[in-house]
Amino acid sequence: MIERTRYKTLLAGLCALLVHATVPANAEGYRTSVGSGADEIAVVVVRGTPYEMGYALGELTKDESSALLNGFLTMSQATGDERYTNETLDKAWDTMSPFIHERFKEELRGLADGAGIRLEMVRRAHMIPAVSDYSCSSIALWGEATKDGHLYQTRNLDWSMEANAHKYPCIVVYLPNEGIAHFNISFAGFIGSNTGMNAEGIVLSEMGDSPSSDYPFDLNGTHFSIMFRDFLYDVHNLDEALDCFRRAKHIKKYHYVIGDGKHAKKAVKILAHPPDMQIWSDNDRADEFAPNVIANCVYNDEGRGAFPYITKDYGKHDSSTVTEISRSIPIKGGNVLDVVYDATDLKIWVAYAEGSIEAYKRPFVAVDLAQYLDYAPEKHQAMAVASPPKSGSLKALGLLAGLVLVGGGVAVAIKLHAGTG
Repeated sequence: MIERTRYKTLLAGLCALLVHATVPANAEGYRTSVGSGADEIAVVVVRGTPYEMGYALGELTKDESSALLNGFLTMSQATGDERYTNETLDKAWDTMSPFIHERFKEELRGLADGAGIRLEMVRRAHMIPAVSDYSCSSIALWGEATKDGHLYQTRNLDWSMEANAHKYPCIVVYLPNEGIAHFNISFAGFIGSNTGMNAEGIVLSEMGDSPSSDYPFDLNGTHFSIMFRDFLYDVHNLDEALDCFRRAKHIKKYHYVIGDGKHAKKAVKILAHPPDMQIWSDNDRADEFAPNVIANCVYNDEGRGAFPYITKDYGKHDSSTVTEISRSIPIKGGNVLDVVYDATDLKIWVAYAEGSIEAYKRPFVAVDLAQYLDYAPEKHQAMAVASPPKSGSLKALGLLAGLVLVGGGVAVAIKLHAGTG
């Protein structure tokens, strides 16, 4: 009787596993690169559901994602700052979680599974920017200000060289089953967006304004790095972007520059210091930098001298002149990433820091992002292609579990197969 009970218990467990194993998952992705030598940047293209794309990204950047997220968390906690303890970071996640879209949570789960990293550690690392303070800069030029009428926009990410995120440069191209294809100019393992662009020509830049004296921050809302991913998924034009921005529950103090390179073909600058919000268009005499304002341009350089460069080449701006402006306005000592966007043609010029050399001192690598909108690993000389995760939690293809219960003249046999996904 005891033996029969034991087998029944095992049978029940295997049946539960069978139910879990019938959930299919098909992660598709490939990895290639742009640039060469010290300027080489990984480009990872993923498609599918949020979980599947996260899984493919994790699998294709396994070593780098693990090194970045573990190192980022370890470095932050080594400072002894209370804001980076596991307890504080877990509380930050719990507080923000009701405001985070399920697809972001699913992508995080996929990333953790694909890279073989504990999910709670991945979440903690993604909360570090929410409890930190840093500053950046951005300009946008379009129409009569540029040589070809295209919208050019910059993003200087001035952060922490000590975090070593720049050791793991990664451009991620998302081709979601639902939503707009988009590009995250990021670091391996970090799926929040410090800056990015989607296939509709929406481009996003941010500048942090919250000083350390504001800590502890009210985190009942959406951090910009998560909000940006929502915009990249959902926003088709500038009007939609502003509507989404007004409806979002913002946390901390920020400036933003949001550009639309294909529809409105202009940009706006936003000051968001909850509950206050101010939106400035070009040549706005109410702009915080007036009278240093001009048509077809908005900017926030935090007073680091962009305006003379803007006026000097007005009407002739292109990727070269805008790159030079980008080089001139970072916060020196922490400039880890600089991006120049052509949001009309979906092109970028990007520089990551290398070792102790900051991004503004390094070559900018040209990337035509539009060419990745068609999923074509063979076209881009893929160095690695993601394999689908096995269905549910079963890891071996064609896993067979046989169980025979014998008792009272009854025999039962069960086969469990983990499909190819």
